[in-house]
Amino acid sequence: MSSNTIKSNNGKIRCKNSRERVIKSILEVGDFVNRLWYFSKSVLGLIFRHPVTGTSIIPIFADGRIVLARRHDTERWTLPGGMVEWGEEIATTVRRELLEETGLELVRISRLVGVYSKPDRDPRVHSICVVVEAEVQGKIQIQDKQEICEVEAFNPKDLPLVGLSYDNDEQLKNYLDGLTILA
Repeated sequence: MSSNTIKSNNGKIRCKNSRERVIKSILEVGDFVNRLWYFSKSVLGLIFRHPVTGTSIIPIFADGRIVLARRHDTERWTLPGGMVEWGEEIATTVRRELLEETGLELVRISRLVGVYSKPDRDPRVHSICVVVEAEVQGKIQIQDKQEICEVEAFNPKDLPLVGLSYDNDEQLKNYLDGLTILA
């Protein structure tokens, strides 16, 4: 055997250079993946340099019951709501998200509860959340079954006020205390 050949475990003879080329290729792929990841993070940083705007809705039936939805991903109760789409006004987002997640119809937006902007309030992305109280009507019927697994109307005294998704427990407590928040 020459100095350029090696015997593998299965007894076959191959070139050392072949093994070195494989290792070098693996390292090059790893380097490419690292550069691609760095580039992707840079592009995402440019695209998402600014927070995303969203809404949370405190839906109130005429009898005073407050509607919450249970999310599939967190399995926690949450206020209905979502991200504002390009070219959409907040009121339109409220109407759309309310219908998608609860099947309920917006009668009117009653008041602004607050604007929440802490960078860590949503683990998915830095978002600014506009929270509104909304008078609603209709029959509860989940439209977005990928995101929502349950919707229920609670008497205010029976609301689950701990362990809601994101910062919805803070939003709901502020609402029940009659506060308007800029946080």
